[in-house]
Amino acid sequence: MQRKVKNKVQGYQTQDGAGVKLVRVLGHDTIEEYDPMLMLDSFDSTNPDDYLAGFPEHPHRGIETISYLYRGKMTHKDSIGNEDTITDGEVQWMTAGSGILHSEMIPASERLLGVQLWLNLPKKDKMVKPNYHAIKKADIEEIDIEGGKIRLLAGDYKDYQGYQSEYLKLDYYDIHLEPGKSIVIDTDSDKSITLFTLLGKAKIANEEVNEKTAVKLTEGDSIEIQAIDEKAQVLFISSNALKEPVSWGGPIVMNTKEEINQAMYELRNGTFIREKVEY
Repeated sequence: MQRKVKNKVQGYQTQDGAGVKLVRVLGHDTIEEYDPMLMLDSFDSTNPDDYLAGFPEHPHRGIETISYLYRGKMTHKDSIGNEDTITDGEVQWMTAGSGILHSEMIPASERLLGVQLWLNLPKKDKMVKPNYHAIKKADIEEIDIEGGKIRLLAGDYKDYQGYQSEYLKLDYYDIHLEPGKSIVIDTDSDKSITLFTLLGKAKIANEEVNEKTAVKLTEGDSIEIQAIDEKAQVLFISSNALKEPVSWGGPIVMNTKEEINQAMYELRNGTFIREKVEY
């Protein structure tokens, strides 16, 4: 049975961090429908003034943040000693776990184009040890398909394997299609699948979807994606719905309000960071 479009959310312009202009697509109002995806922000600018202020140091707990830049650069620095820059076509994958402080600064480039996802951590893994992992271009398979290509950012595609998440398996593809071309992707019927039209319109299950729009799919064992009269770049994100309570307080996502209050208390008294760098 082919999957259909169950829900669509078109992003809106806003600002975050120290004044970064972005398109917010998923957030507090879409938690249940798009489980385990909490947030999806899209970046698309040719004006460095839109993003040079970046995201200065801030805390996270209980989630993983996954930043994919098809174009541009982003420099990550955190409280466990990591400092790294990704560039065109690369991914930053940060596991906040029990608590981390990090910054994401964005140097000027010809174009900034990409997304940041917040992936919820299962209740049992909320307080795991924080970690940072960069998925560089050399680690990403580019798979030729008829009328386009698939960049395997994480997980599996057919016999190809990419980076494997330790806590919540995620299949993450960047699909490029030439005008009029299509692809049918086989899916496990029980997976929670979200698509995002990063560039161009696309037909998804014969329904036209505008650029910068997230689509949640119904259950099924396949999905057809087609470019219309221009090239389309569609992100495919597949994981397991957690179906757990969500309590969200700013950059911290836990399962109860009490856990949020405890995190805020620890931030105030300086005990938030459980893992520290040994110098």
